[in-house]
Amino acid sequence: MSKAATPSQSPSRMPVYFLGIGGPNFMEAKDHPAFLKLGEIGREITTKVKPKAVVVFSAHWQHGPSTVAINVAEKMDLIYDFYGFPPHYYEYEYPNTGSREVAEKVIEKLFIAGIGVDRVHRGLDHGVWVGFLAAFDPKKNPLNVPIVQVSLLGNEDAVQHYRIGQALEKLRDEGVLIIGAGMVVHNLHDFRKTRSSTKVMPYASSFEEGVKEAVSVKPKDRQAAMMALLKRSDAKAAHPSLEHLLPIHIAAGAAGSDVGQRLWALPEGSLNWAQYRFGAVAAV
Repeated sequence: MSKAATPSQSPSRMPVYFLGIGGPNFMEAKDHPAFLKLGEIGREITTKVKPKAVVVFSAHWQHGPSTVAINVAEKMDLIYDFYGFPPHYYEYEYPNTGSREVAEKVIEKLFIAGIGVDRVHRGLDHGVWVGFLAAFDPKKNPLNVPIVQVSLLGNEDAVQHYRIGQALEKLRDEGVLIIGAGMVVHNLHDFRKTRSSTKVMPYASSFEEGVKEAVSVKPKDRQAAMMALLKRSDAKAAHPSLEHLLPIHIAAGAAGSDVGQRLWALPEGSLNWAQYRFGAVAAV
């Protein structure tokens, strides 16, 4: 049975998600446990959360050192920002629309917080649409609400990314669902070395355990706990660069007084497919 809403979260307040999303091959790995789990989470979102719009941050879009970019386009093509894959990978479609109205709300909140924003017209990159194909199958579980993508900053400053989430928290009271899309453990160098074996790198489990503990602390302690992750001895191995981790800092910042929890995790090689949610989902 679904957990009822807590006093800190009314049924109308959106939770916040961090989704572990794979690369281009993932869209055809329909029997992979992470693909199936994303489908479950997607159904939770469409049937219980029922957002009016989605604002998403992907690991695959970084902008300026002190400025984010936001897609203000209403109609969007997909960006096939990957190379060397079979030709049919570049024929995949994911129907979606944007929202200038929602984008302007995001811009307003970021402006108030002193965060610079550039308006751009672009498509969805694969850091969003590959995972959304699993979570929101266009035929079986369509999302049917506008998607507005916002970039990361072009730096690895976790504090600044946490502030972005904090700036957008109140959009959750307007039916806007905030999603960070990345991976809590992501080392492609080791992935290439281990993908022909079943070996799981030690940090694929240990670092994710640290993330689980950090998101689960009391909200007043969460920012310090999230920043401490980067000082762990296994942090550099888990993330040689931070773009796949920073979306969870944004999600944690947007969580406000809501507690985070791990929904599911799976270490695989030098990756971890963990999925998280901040805030409860009201029973239907």
